[in-house]
Amino acid sequence: MQKLGKKPNSKNLDLNNCALSATDVTELAALLPFLPELEEINLSWNGCVGGTLKALTVHLHHVNLLKVLRLNNCRLTAEDVTSLGEAFEIVPQLEELDLSWNSNIGGKLSLLTKKLQKGCKIKLLKITDCNLTAKDGESLAEILSVIPNLQVLDLSINKHIGCSMKVIAQDLKNVPGLKELNLHMCGLKQDSLQGLDTALPHLAELRKLDISCNKEIGGGFKDSTAHLASLKNLEVLDLHQCCVTEEDMTVLSQVIPLLSSLQELNLSSNKNVGVSSDPLLGRLRFLPKLKSVAISNCGLGEESFSSLAEAALHLPELEILDLSWNKCVGGNLKLLLGALKLATEIQVLRLSSCNLVAEDLALLTLLTRDGHLTRLRKLDLSYNNNISDEGWVVFCQGLAVFKELSELDVSLRPSSCRDCGTWFSELLAALTKLPALAELGMQRWVLSESQRKRLESFNQDNKRNIRFDC
Repeated sequence: MQKLGKKPNSKNLDLNNCALSATDVTELAALLPFLPELEEINLSWNGCVGGTLKALTVHLHHVNLLKVLRLNNCRLTAEDVTSLGEAFEIVPQLEELDLSWNSNIGGKLSLLTKKLQKGCKIKLLKITDCNLTAKDGESLAEILSVIPNLQVLDLSINKHIGCSMKVIAQDLKNVPGLKELNLHMCGLKQDSLQGLDTALPHLAELRKLDISCNKEIGGGFKDSTAHLASLKNLEVLDLHQCCVTEEDMTVLSQVIPLLSSLQELNLSSNKNVGVSSDPLLGRLRFLPKLKSVAISNCGLGEESFSSLAEAALHLPELEILDLSWNKCVGGNLKLLLGALKLATEIQVLRLSSCNLVAEDLALLTLLTRDGHLTRLRKLDLSYNNNISDEGWVVFCQGLAVFKELSELDVSLRPSSCRDCGTWFSELLAALTKLPALAELGMQRWVLSESQRKRLESFNQDNKRNIRFDC
């Protein structure tokens, strides 16, 4: 451990991203008899582990208290998967297994799953981006009955597993304590959504459901959300980039407001959210526990934006609001004035590519001067090319009141560039009064030679460590 620059720990062997060689793995295996208290092994992001895992697994009986095994991005081979399966009998306490980003697992998952014994204690299983096949999905479905304690199942970024989603869904009833289900970018189709809906009544403990980036499920929500409202403990619902239709929105407008525990809602990149005649955004008022609302690129119009602004008055715990890529916000930010005054917890505000104008920036600084937005940590104003130099001057003059701000982005669109005007000096003056600021995005602003030198020497002159992204 000292050789690799790590601190020895008898319970946690963390060798994540240590450029381990095959020899290192062999040496590690020789250490296991001397670590009987070991509970966690992390060998993630060490490509040379692939093909050598058997040297380690044959010694795992020395660490039969092992609870966590992380092997992300280790280039595991079929032989490694077989060896790991054979080791399950000698690590009876294993609770967390993370095999993400090992593409060679695809088509070979059965080598692992067929070795799992009934009563297995696994609570977390992550197999993200492993090139899983439909056959792998069937193998996974078969083992759900032998891992009844499962709480987290992450199958994200496996585009071919959607074909077996109906089979998996049928066996989800065997893991009633499941709290997180991640099916992001899994190639789900409308029938997959229907199968999942039938499983939901058996998942009363579910806290997080992510079915984002499954474009072919669009149009399926109208027939497949009958049981979504039964998830009374659901805290996170991610539906971004699902090609939601207007008919889907009609149903979601009725169901989502019934999720009384919901804290995070992501509807981004669904254009019909903004044009739907059904007032989902207005009904968010019935979800007072909401902490994060992301409706970036949702085609909001002035009417739907007004509905959101009114609903936001009833969201006192709101911490994150993402309105990016909705052009109607520009010139209309004043509609959110009341909500932003009441949102005392707000920490992240994203207004990228919103067609903002100088008056919108003036409103933000005015709010802070009046004692609002005092906890704001991240502010994204990028890709708002219509803001005048005068608008940036006013903003920078008031910037110093954002005392907790750690990230600020004022970058221009990729297709443009513009001289950094008179506001640059005001910006530098404000930065000296922002002790928490760590990152400033200024891409495609053209700095003069003197301005660039002043920026380059800023950290040294002020004993700061701000990352300038120019």
